[in-house]
Amino acid sequence: MAFTVSVGEADFAALRKENAYYVDKTEIIYELVHDTNNKVTLFTRPRRFGKTLMMSMMENFFSIRKESATLFEELNVSKHRPFCREWMNQYPVLFISFKDVEAEEFTEAYDMLGVRLAEVCKDLSDAIDTDAVDKDDRDAFRRLKSESGRKSDIKNSLKTLMRMMSVVYGKKVILLIDEYDVPLAKASEKDTAKNRYYSKMLDVIKGIMSTALKDNEFLQFAVITGCLRIAKESIFTGTNNFASYSVLDADFSDYFGFSSDEVDAILEAADRTDKADIIKEWYDGYVFGDSYVYCPWDVINYLSALKKRKDAKPKNYWKNTSHNGILLTFVKRTDFDVAGKFEKLLNGGNIVQAISDELTYDTLHSTEDNLWSVLLMTGYISKADPDEDGDTVSLKIPNKEISSIFQDSVVRYFTDTVNCDTIKELIESLWEKDENAASEVLSGLLWNTISYNDYHEDYYHAFLAGVFVGRGYEVESNKEKGLGRPDILLKDRRKRRAIIIESKKSKKKADLGKDCDKAIKQIIDEKYAEGLEGYELILCYGVSFFQKQAMVKLGK
Repeated sequence: MAFTVSVGEADFAALRKENAYYVDKTEIIYELVHDTNNKVTLFTRPRRFGKTLMMSMMENFFSIRKESATLFEELNVSKHRPFCREWMNQYPVLFISFKDVEAEEFTEAYDMLGVRLAEVCKDLSDAIDTDAVDKDDRDAFRRLKSESGRKSDIKNSLKTLMRMMSVVYGKKVILLIDEYDVPLAKASEKDTAKNRYYSKMLDVIKGIMSTALKDNEFLQFAVITGCLRIAKESIFTGTNNFASYSVLDADFSDYFGFSSDEVDAILEAADRTDKADIIKEWYDGYVFGDSYVYCPWDVINYLSALKKRKDAKPKNYWKNTSHNGILLTFVKRTDFDVAGKFEKLLNGGNIVQAISDELTYDTLHSTEDNLWSVLLMTGYISKADPDEDGDTVSLKIPNKEISSIFQDSVVRYFTDTVNCDTIKELIESLWEKDENAASEVLSGLLWNTISYNDYHEDYYHAFLAGVFVGRGYEVESNKEKGLGRPDILLKDRRKRRAIIIESKKSKKKADLGKDCDKAIKQIIDEKYAEGLEGYELILCYGVSFFQKQAMVKLGK
């Protein structure tokens, strides 16, 4: 492959200097500044959709401390020449990311915030720590730089830095804040009535944002990114000309993520057009506003793998970048009956749900609607129809990658929480040759478990294997026996007894009995019991399934 991809590179200048493949998103600069009157713009998108690279690109374009003309050569924004002359490298830019400001408890997270502010101060030190600025500001700056700032210094930090930069450069400051809500997300996750982690962190972040954004005469404009929009009443109260663009909004919807045309161009450059269908199946399907997009993190990771191995298989690159705890929080709620909705989603269907993009972290779990909204905003589900508008929309799982996350976490949770006494009852009924009891218990287990793959035969086989594994027996699944492979072989070596199970999926409920007989005949014809010499009791069962109903028959 003649082209280069850079996995995880979020520094725009480094990416361009490395001559790595870059999907041109620079037109957002012109559209944002030229076509809107936003004083403060908030973009909310799931993680790994290019927010940090976008902010780095903006910093390189606007910063008066950089010479960026060569970086933007032949990119879309460079076509607007008068605009570039007016804005490129013409303004002081304060860029800070809160993406690493998270910890298990407030004190540690607060310290990390102090470290992050100190890093920003060190980067600016040579430029703004001069006698030209107010002495009190210099003193506060030096405290922040040495990580000895008071709480008031922290809360006023961004405005202090902007005031100093404005004095030095004689211009208002462009403020860029990346992943502003990460500290609050972690605080919400670890909050208790005793530690008050969330309220403490909200007080700090609200103080920083309020002083920087509201009635700040040194602010040219601000661009902020995050996963969720924290309700305006909580953080952005009183901010003039404030605009928020979430996954529900059509404006700017094609600037985060890769479009189909952009992916086609990448594959063409990489000479991997043969992988277009696989990439679409695994990493496409997100609907932002009225645009379909791929997850860029996944596309770049998979192309990197293909560069090393032409036969590389797609895999889940996303699951280790985001917290899956929100899914388990959802299914553990006994007051929400969501199993049916999850099952429909996992089988490729859509659900209709009321959603909102105005949330607060301390109320995320208060209603089922809020939790579905969070799943939408964080990328676990997506709108099904880009033309659909309003507070109630159809939702879907976007692609195979996210479906695998649901299977790993949600389906596993339902399987793991099946009552052990119920499993014991099933196994005992099999040893006691009680077909009716076994059928009833197995049907009950199916009813309380989320099924996926649209009730394919392999789903039922996996379900059976999961029921018996770890119950104190030796379990073999699809191992070679006789002339074929039994679905399940359960061996109790201590009591020298064994159970052979062959399962079938029935096309209709009336076929359950007939399909059990077919399964038993298969056990006999294929001689599955061969190789079990020494076992004094060998029971053969045919099991058939139709949706969430099971029938168990003993071979005579």
